[in-house]
Amino acid sequence: MTHEEYKEMIKKAASQFKTGKPIFGKDGAFHQVLEDFLNAALEAEMDVHLEKTKPENRENRRNGKMPKEIKTAYGAVQINTPRDREGSFNPEIVKKRQTVLAEGLADRIIGLYGLGQSMRDIQKYLEDDFGEYISADTISNITERVWPEINEWRTRRLETVYPIVWMDAIHYKVKDESGIVTTRAIYNVIGVDSNGYKDLLGMYVSQSEGAKFWMQVLSDLKNRGVEDILIACVDGLSGFPDAIESVFPKTNVQLCVVHQIRNSLKYINAKSQKEFLKELKLVYAASTKTEAEIALKKLEENWAKKGSSSTCVGGFAPLFLLTFA
Repeated sequence: MTHEEYKEMIKKAASQFKTGKPIFGKDGAFHQVLEDFLNAALEAEMDVHLEKTKPENRENRRNGKMPKEIKTAYGAVQINTPRDREGSFNPEIVKKRQTVLAEGLADRIIGLYGLGQSMRDIQKYLEDDFGEYISADTISNITERVWPEINEWRTRRLETVYPIVWMDAIHYKVKDESGIVTTRAIYNVIGVDSNGYKDLLGMYVSQSEGAKFWMQVLSDLKNRGVEDILIACVDGLSGFPDAIESVFPKTNVQLCVVHQIRNSLKYINAKSQKEFLKELKLVYAASTKTEAEIALKKLEENWAKKGSSSTCVGGFAPLFLLTFA
């Protein structure tokens, strides 16, 4: 790929990204994961319900579906609740008149997609975290239904090139082996394809975040077909850029602006931070690299006059000149 082709792909992806799918909310990166699981779970509940009526010689059977929208922590999702001929089916995971998903349930479902590779992992997770919502029979049936979908999703082939990829973590509550609720991290890889649409490329669980762990994640992406990432957006984790370079040597690394902003405030006294952030925004929100450089120079001059040393301001400020500018 020539330099001009590279710039054109980035420009196209960034332009369409602005009007493309959000990470959260309708059509977001997590939207389809939630929707697929909830619909599979409802179908599994119906299977169990119909199985229970067989010994009673009741002629009960499926009778279409009822669509409805459910609000979740990741935006609204569309579900299709199965109906039975008798009208006796009462789902547990999303009840008949329920319009808002139970608190914390969305995070638990998302967590399901970052687990280990065995069917038993999935079943144990469901037993530990969903037992208060659904019966043991239903959990077993859900496992059989969702396991193939989860495994297929985690191992699916990816695009060969992604102009932009984010790598970061989300945290959620989960019960450990002793039943104690603890915070767990799932590390997400979200890519923007050449048409400007976001896709959740993978979710990974680890006890701790480190360069070695991210090396495994990057290797997984490569094994699933990714040949090049043009820009990788990451936090300031030590060794992260080196891990990226070892797997994707041509990738440009862009450190997270939010993390850089937080780090920059360490050099500014509390009373001056609001004014400083206003001027700093002119750097990282500039339309072009030239505009950013001009704003950066002005920032350094202004804050040097106010007593901030050039080391304090200039030391971090160049990081705001974004890779894609």
